[in-house]
Amino acid sequence: MKKLFVTVAATALVGMASSAMAEECGTVTVAEMNWASAGAIAHIDKIILENGYGCNVELVTGDTMPTFTSMNEKGEPDMAPELWINAVREPLDKAVAEGSLIIGGEILNEGGVEGFWVPTAIAEEHDIFTVAAAKERPDLFKGAEDDSKGGFFTCPTGWNCRITTGNLFRANGFDEAGFELVDPGSAAGLDGSLARANERGEGWLGYYWAPTAILGKYDMTLLDFEVEHDKDEWDKCTVVEDCPNPKPNSWVKSEVFTVVTEEFAKKAGPTMDYVKGRTWDNRTAGKVLAWMTDNQATNEDGAYYFLENFEDVWTQWVSPEVAEKVKASL
Repeated sequence: MKKLFVTVAATALVGMASSAMAEECGTVTVAEMNWASAGAIAHIDKIILENGYGCNVELVTGDTMPTFTSMNEKGEPDMAPELWINAVREPLDKAVAEGSLIIGGEILNEGGVEGFWVPTAIAEEHDIFTVAAAKERPDLFKGAEDDSKGGFFTCPTGWNCRITTGNLFRANGFDEAGFELVDPGSAAGLDGSLARANERGEGWLGYYWAPTAILGKYDMTLLDFEVEHDKDEWDKCTVVEDCPNPKPNSWVKSEVFTVVTEEFAKKAGPTMDYVKGRTWDNRTAGKVLAWMTDNQATNEDGAYYFLENFEDVWTQWVSPEVAEKVKASL
């Protein structure tokens, strides 16, 4: 009987402590954006904030512009875990200066990246790590209708990157070096060409971006353009269809941060340290996305897969005490 009383009392104390933490943290609304990496991180936040910090987390459907506008004008939701801030830079800078919005950690510490990629095995075997080096080896990159030429896989018709890729293809002299642009026809066609080349150990050269599921599944190397991003050239020519004289240029990194409201930052306490400190690289995010794709998994499934398989990553975001609580909840 004494042991039972002690156990019940201890359980009650834990429950009281959890209730106190939840009351202190309160209800937190988190935007679950409609792309996989952002959806997964929203569920990761929900699991960690609820089980590690005692918050009550409500996920709300979001997208870049509607979520930012609502946070800026209405103070809702409390947090956007993965906001690609290049799209909202000017109004975000103004909101931060006024103190209504607070920038947390850089959730994608490499940013969102675009560019020209080749399989890492091909890059290492033939010392191809730059755009210039790839241009010299059309024999390694098949896929063109003309077998005597190298294939360069561009974006499907209708994608904005098709214009940019075409201009940079010409600006870097790929047409004169014996390459031909290959239209994959669709997103599935682009992915299929990349997957097929990797499965066969063959060369592949073309446009892609990260983090994505397919770059989490296949080891690809982003080629160095060896030039800095020139915004003036980018705006007046690189992104302009049929620009007559494009010059070499490079994509600018898309900065991806967590953004929270002023109200949340005031009440957050130790949870704000978590929001500022958590971050993952594109390879880790890509591996989670690849697992989600292969298993037709939900964002919540992806969150649990990450927490169970990448403990070395997420335990760096929290204190040992919080980490133990989250592990126990899993």
